[in-house]
Amino acid sequence: MAARRFSLAARSLLAASLILAAFLGTTGYALERAFEQWAYSVLKERLQSVLYSFLARTDISVRGEVLIPEMLPEPRLERPGSGLYASIYAENFRWESRSSLDRDLPFEDAMKPGEMSFAGPVQTRVGGVYMLSMGVLFEARSPSGKDVRVTINVGENQASVRRQIRAFRERMWWVLGGLGLLLLGVQVALLFWSWRPFRSVARDLAMVERGEAEALTGSYPRELAPLTSGLNNFIQSEREHLRRYRNTLGDLAHSLKTPLAVMRGLFENEADEAKLRAGGLEQVRKMDEIVAYQLARAAKSGHQTYSAPLPVQAHAEEIATTLEKVYAAKGALAEFEIDPDSAFHGEKGDLMELLGNLLDNAFKWCGSRVLLTAQPVNPPGSRRPGLRLKVEDDGPGVPDEKMGEIIKRGVRGDERVQGHGIGLSIITDIVAAYGGDLRVGHSEQLGGAEFEVVLPPLGGERS
Repeated sequence: MAARRFSLAARSLLAASLILAAFLGTTGYALERAFEQWAYSVLKERLQSVLYSFLARTDISVRGEVLIPEMLPEPRLERPGSGLYASIYAENFRWESRSSLDRDLPFEDAMKPGEMSFAGPVQTRVGGVYMLSMGVLFEARSPSGKDVRVTINVGENQASVRRQIRAFRERMWWVLGGLGLLLLGVQVALLFWSWRPFRSVARDLAMVERGEAEALTGSYPRELAPLTSGLNNFIQSEREHLRRYRNTLGDLAHSLKTPLAVMRGLFENEADEAKLRAGGLEQVRKMDEIVAYQLARAAKSGHQTYSAPLPVQAHAEEIATTLEKVYAAKGALAEFEIDPDSAFHGEKGDLMELLGNLLDNAFKWCGSRVLLTAQPVNPPGSRRPGLRLKVEDDGPGVPDEKMGEIIKRGVRGDERVQGHGIGLSIITDIVAAYGGDLRVGHSEQLGGAEFEVVLPPLGGERS
């Protein structure tokens, strides 16, 4: 059993989800690192503030003794276990805040004046501690006194910063998670809305397959218009083929009924062998003409939406060379004015049938010259060019009263000229199958008849 493939909508949703997860994950990681750096920079600034407050409130006596301020700059320094620590060291002097008692903190005790150091987290019995230390020189208060070198230390347990980071992380991921779910929901809605026209096309196509609709008639976005137009053209072409095949079979059966009935009557009622033979041959000839016509008609494939272009000039030269041999007795020659870009989009049999009947008719009626003109029809906005064919001769031309009748099935321009009278009707059927036009007129250039065929472009306006 073949593995079930993901639909395009599922693939789009999966890709969007992965991209969204990667984006939110990267954003969350970057925000967490930035907040962590900010939290530790705030910690350092807070320790500097405490240290400078101690420095501003600490002094020495006239006898050179270090004087500790009665009111500490931070109440947390008075509370054991608060996580904020401070100490002041000097020669024969040592002071630590109540919060530092029994903590065994590795504070600096002999820093040079003006020197400052920041370290952390230093591992201690109470966890990691960030410490800021600075050396200070207090000048003597009396001529007989001496300067005092003091080291001030402040520190803070990293637990408080970690709590801030943890709280920020939890809050951030809740927000990003909720935002991700919201964006995912929006993405699902957008995908559902964006793929809605494709579902409409599939639904309308299913209705066409079930015979509930003749074509795709929905209102589709501009991007889908070429697809739906091509499908409609393809559907119409296939229906036209089926209709023509059915009509051809019906016409063939209907057309053969009369000669068969006549032959049956001859065999049943005619005793004269000569008359029986002549009548039978006459009916066989008629049936041969009928079959030839219906086969030629059935051979036309009609309009093809998706077909490779066939160059007109090569096929026209092939047909003209043959006809020049057939009508060599009258010395007729074919001339061409064919645009190199002229191409026929359809079956080769249709092109050969079209050119063959047009040129054969011209050779049949011309004095000595036949002119074939071909050029593409390519108006603005067309997706595929059409084709204009014009065949002219220097014969007697077509009388005005016969221009409308001559293209009807079985009608000949002159009963004295051999033919079945179906060549031009075959041209008419081919042109109609391709949605084109056939025009009959007088040739201004050669003076005889002019037959012009215009096959319209695909997606453009007729010219």
